[in-house]
This record gives sequence, C-alpha cells and structure tokens, in this order.
Amino acid sequence: MVREIVQYGSKVLRRKADPVAAIDAGVQALIRDLFDSLEEAEGVGLAAPQIGVSRRVIIIDVSATEPSLPPIALVNPVIDIGQGMATAEEGCLSIPDVYGEVSRYTNVDVSALDQNGQPFKFNAEGFYARVLQHEIDHLHGKLFIDLIAPLKRQLMRGALKRIKKEGEEWDKRHLVT
Repeated sequence: MVREIVQYGSKVLRRKADPVAAIDAGVQALIRDLFDSLEEAEGVGLAAPQIGVSRRVIIIDVSATEPSLPPIALVNPVIDIGQGMATAEEGCLSIPDVYGEVSRYTNVDVSALDQNGQPFKFNAEGFYARVLQHEIDHLHGKLFIDLIAPLKRQLMRGALKRIKKEGEEWDKRHLVT
C-alpha cells in the first residue's frame, strides 16, 4: 500500500526510531508499504519514519542506476565501519525540492537483519554507501540538512519554512505529540 511521505517539520522525523524486536506480519507489511511508497515517489531509499512509523526499517533500491544491486530491506541496520570521504549533492523525499552538499563515507560495512529476520553483513561503496548512510540517519532522527554548511542551510530557510508547515500539519492530522 502506498503511504504518504511525511514532510520535514513532523516530529516523527526527529525521533530515534524504535528497534524491531521480531520480524512479524506487521514488519513484513511495513516493508511492502515502504517499497510501494518508494516506487510511487520514484526515490532510491526510504526509512520507516518517512511514512510515519518510528521503527528501525529502511529499504534501498538503486537498481535503476546500478542494475547489479537488487532492492533490499534492512531491519535494525548499523554502520559498523566507514572509510573514505566524499562530498556530493543530496535531496530527500521528506524535504522536496531542497538539495545540499553532504560529506559521507565512500565505503561502509553494514550489518542488519533481512526481511526474514536473518542477520547479514555487507559492504557498500559510492552512491550505494551514500544512500545507506542517508536512510540510516533517518533512524536516528537526523536529516541531510543537519549535515550541510550553516550558511547553505540559511539560504534554504524559506523553502524549509514552507515544507515545515506541511510536516506540522501531518502531525496534527495523525495526532503526533
């Protein structure tokens, strides 16, 4: 089921997401909803808080640009090791039409549970590593705009103010406190 992408300004985006204790039917449904919502939004990654669910679940689908990398769901993901640094432009489905330069590791080792609850580890490089870090940041209540230079963020103030109102309205509709 396609769910609404929560906009910047919503409190759910700033909370540390809750760990998943067990992969049950609810988590499986959440993963399906994340994939449906990501496909509709035409993005490359989505975290559960971005659809209003404060759980440590993310999905990544960079297959459009990197066909050798299939779509993946990660539950309770952790970056074990990060190496190298590069700066590149990022955006976010929760902050539409806003972009900024963010420095991230170019190579990461990640551990997580798969959608069946099996632990696994893997290494990611380049754009794939960047997307993983961006989505895992969402699980910590961190947004890419937190990582850009203060002067650049100041230049985005007007756009962020407009989007923030939408996120606050989402909270009111869903009774988020």
